[in-house]
Amino acid sequence: MEYEILVRLLTAVFLGIVIGIERQWHKCIAGLRTNVLVAVGACLFVMLDFASGGESSMRIAAQIVSGIGFLGAGVIFREGLTVRGLDTAATLWCSAAIGTLAGAGFLILATAGTIIVVAVNSILRPMADWIDRYNHQHGKITSSQKVLSKDKMSI
Repeated sequence: MEYEILVRLLTAVFLGIVIGIERQWHKCIAGLRTNVLVAVGACLFVMLDFASGGESSMRIAAQIVSGIGFLGAGVIFREGLTVRGLDTAATLWCSAAIGTLAGAGFLILATAGTIIVVAVNSILRPMADWIDRYNHQHGKITSSQKVLSKDKMSI
């Protein structure tokens, strides 16, 4: 039982590191340490139930989902008409889900989730930026949407 707990915990740490490196690389608000701590924290809460022989892991998982919402809300900022941090908040939510899956013993599913999260954040970022630039250049953006930061438009 202790070996299985250790494997689950180390899996959550590793997968949190993978997501955190991508976030840190792109200089996001919540980077390496935050994503690892979210994944590990979710894993530990679920494993507490597993280690104690309880059967309330679904209730614990539900509380993780609500609790991470407060953490995610803390990284969302409004600058004029622009909202920043939504991707970071969503990634923290995914890190918690991955930690929950690892803690519950679904290591392959947690790994697949990590690959998808990193792929979405890495591959779709340039695509979204291209769409924003294209719309901006072709006048398809309303005046309220033209408030985008100059950094985002120059990529």
